[in-house]
Amino acid sequence: MKKNGEFVAIYEISKILTSSQPLLFQSFRESLKILNIHLKLQKSLIFIRKGQDPILLAGCGNDQADNHFSFYYFFIEQVLKNGFPIVVPDIHKEPYFSSDISHEEDGTEEPISLFCLPIRYERECIGVLVCEKKRESALEPLSETTLTLSLATNLFGQKIKLSMDNFKPIPFPQSLELPPPPRKNGDIQLKNNGGVIGQSKQMQAVMDLVYHVAPSRSTVLLRGESGTGKEVIARTIHYLSPRKEGPFIKVNCSALPETILESELFGHEKGAFTGALFERKGRFELAHGGTLFLDEIGDISPAVQVKLLRVLQEREFERVGGNKTIRVDVRVITATNKNLEEAVLKGEFRADLYFRINVVSISLPPLRERKEDIPLLADHILNKIGKELNRKLRITPEALKLLINCHWPGNVRELENCLERAATNSRNNWIDEIDVACRRNQCSSPMLWKKELQVISTPVVSSEEAKSREETPRSSFFSPLISDDPKEKIIQAMEKCGWVQAKAARLLNITPRQLGYALKKYGIEIKKF
Repeated sequence: MKKNGEFVAIYEISKILTSSQPLLFQSFRESLKILNIHLKLQKSLIFIRKGQDPILLAGCGNDQADNHFSFYYFFIEQVLKNGFPIVVPDIHKEPYFSSDISHEEDGTEEPISLFCLPIRYERECIGVLVCEKKRESALEPLSETTLTLSLATNLFGQKIKLSMDNFKPIPFPQSLELPPPPRKNGDIQLKNNGGVIGQSKQMQAVMDLVYHVAPSRSTVLLRGESGTGKEVIARTIHYLSPRKEGPFIKVNCSALPETILESELFGHEKGAFTGALFERKGRFELAHGGTLFLDEIGDISPAVQVKLLRVLQEREFERVGGNKTIRVDVRVITATNKNLEEAVLKGEFRADLYFRINVVSISLPPLRERKEDIPLLADHILNKIGKELNRKLRITPEALKLLINCHWPGNVRELENCLERAATNSRNNWIDEIDVACRRNQCSSPMLWKKELQVISTPVVSSEEAKSREETPRSSFFSPLISDDPKEKIIQAMEKCGWVQAKAARLLNITPRQLGYALKKYGIEIKKF
């Protein structure tokens, strides 16, 4: 620390917290007042965890807390989940969160920094310290303030844990009464249209990893089926990183042949080949100081793989037809829907490149594994389509249930296409069940919904009846389910269960071995996604 006043602040706080002050709220408010004076903070707040939600314990500062609360809440949630501190250099320049914060409201052009530090007891995160500080210039360092606040949180954590059993909610002054926090992740929207939407455990795990890896410069490999949102996650990593002010450049490696891809990535000199009339910068140069997203990395040729490996290792390259070595500062994010390990074993993908790009691997779940996100996604997609069509679109519960029961091999991209088609078919602002392609025999995935599969309910039977049924030969399994066309019923069951044989066998009331025999008998080819 540069100033003795910061040591004095910690000493004074320790005296307050170890005193016999009967009111926990009063002890913390006096401690925050000392922090505000010695660190020149505009505002400081202490939130503690109550169940899954943060509640305000104490605060000190100006009376604008209610204006910024939704902005705080997002960061508070992340700190409580991950246990990592978050420091925002200037809240006015945050490009990805909805907020009403503006320079005009604060009456100054000076940057305001936000500090969100975890309050821990041992290894458990039990609360968050939130502070705002107006800096004289953007060059003023934040490390000293962060260090002092982290020392204060250690003292707060011990006091909160010791007093938690006797803690009772205390009415706060009117200036500190805050509106209820947003209840859903979807309530906090990203400003850019590529915002991540999802409240399922799978997507929360993905976002936790994204927030953890974004501040670093490590190469990230995004894995997942087509349409799961790999580019959206790549953009989110970029906007959460220190490179957010730099460019975000994307390249679809599978869309370009080898010769063009090499020129696209590394650029070319004038006269390097027929048609090269001008010098041209490649995507690596254009992404200098930012992020380069290489989609479908598994489709590049061996020749390009060699050159790409050198760039990732040395951060330098030469343009096509040139001799000058160009150095770049680029973070690379790659994505693929292929099994790279299998490609390495087959010799189709270089092992050294695989290890170079697979520094941090993030696997995105398919939509069928996070169906609880479909209502949020549908609402977001319909809002976007409604703006384009100048309509206020809504979806009925019956239509939404139909979407939730679908398999979605095309994932979010297919869901978006399905809703756009339904909005076009709808004669009013409500998307009904009949407007969905599945109900009109026009589904983009006919393998899923050719016909309505008849589901036979299983009644409860006595032990004697069950025993007699067990003695019945299983070869008669077709009779209750299949009438004239056994092959068609097997296909329907497989489609309904996403071509998982074990699930389809249970639906047909047969063993997986019997189903495997039937698939071979009727020559049914297994679909793979």
